[in-house]
Amino acid sequence: MAESTPAGPVEESSRITSLDAPRGVAVLGILLMNVVSYGLSDASYLNISLSNDTPLDWIVGIFGEVFVDQKFMGIFSLLFGAGVVLFADRAAAKGNRANRLSIWRNLLLLGIGALHMWLWDGDILVVYAVCSVLVLALRRLPDRALLALGATLVLLTALILALLQVEVDSGTAQLGTLWFESGETDDELGFWFLFTFFMRALGMMLIGVALYRMGILSGGRSREFYRRMAIVGLGVGLPLAALGVIVSVLDDFSANAALLSMIPNTVGTIPAALGFTALIILWNQRATTALHRRMHALGRMALTNYLSQTILGVLILRVAFDPGDLNRSWLLLFVAGVWAVQLLWSQAWLDRYRFGPFEWVWRVLTYRGMQPLRR
Repeated sequence: MAESTPAGPVEESSRITSLDAPRGVAVLGILLMNVVSYGLSDASYLNISLSNDTPLDWIVGIFGEVFVDQKFMGIFSLLFGAGVVLFADRAAAKGNRANRLSIWRNLLLLGIGALHMWLWDGDILVVYAVCSVLVLALRRLPDRALLALGATLVLLTALILALLQVEVDSGTAQLGTLWFESGETDDELGFWFLFTFFMRALGMMLIGVALYRMGILSGGRSREFYRRMAIVGLGVGLPLAALGVIVSVLDDFSANAALLSMIPNTVGTIPAALGFTALIILWNQRATTALHRRMHALGRMALTNYLSQTILGVLILRVAFDPGDLNRSWLLLFVAGVWAVQLLWSQAWLDRYRFGPFEWVWRVLTYRGMQPLRR
């Protein structure tokens, strides 16, 4: 029997660096929406009519809904799905039990997410850790099957939202703090709303697996391919997202169209996320600037930067300010500051160390032994 190679972290020389810049952009984009939950009410995340004191606040809210909401989370999910399979494939190539090591790794991620959720209830790591088990189970499906299944899961979330809207309209379910500043949220409605989050994440991960294996996520296609992908994706996805805003405006942001208005954006998540991904890949193929190098570093430290965004958001926006002190446009100053800090510190850290701090802890626990940190 051949001797298996000891498990260990991916060496820098074998790392697929083309995924780093898209991951970095996704982490920065996610903050544009998460900051609303940090600094405003939970309802303000979904209902853009809240916390608007000036016309600029409305512009910021509408921009976030059309260009950001679900799109950058979708990109992050695509890349996470690809990363799950990439890790499993490399573990198997080294003679390790890929499924067992991968499940252990994501069980650790579940624990990290649970701790993160204690700090902020908008965590995505728990969702990703749970979905990763299903990604592992389904990863050997043909690419077309993965694409079809992933798209079906995302589209089914739209159907669930429509059915939940019927419940709200009939008075059998209450949106409560999902849409308003106060009130009681129906437990069953809250469960199904959370379930759609899992379905959407899993769907995008499966699509990400297929796109990675087809060489699309890694930048293996022609520039003309990515140009068309960007034009079609954004040309379909962004108008759908805008339609959702129009539905809300026409109904004066009432509960009667709250969930219904989310359907166009949900349907448009796939094409819009793919369109933005294509733009990032086009930039990634040609850019050699300092910003480009810093974005790569930020993407390599995605876990650390994601968690540090929450730490900074809670400490600065929730501790230093009282509810009602901030509006949407003020939050942009916080976002710009965090972006600048993370772009600067990620490169500076990786110039001295092999991995980000939380990435290193995750690796140590995954391989159950100390890993070299300093270069």
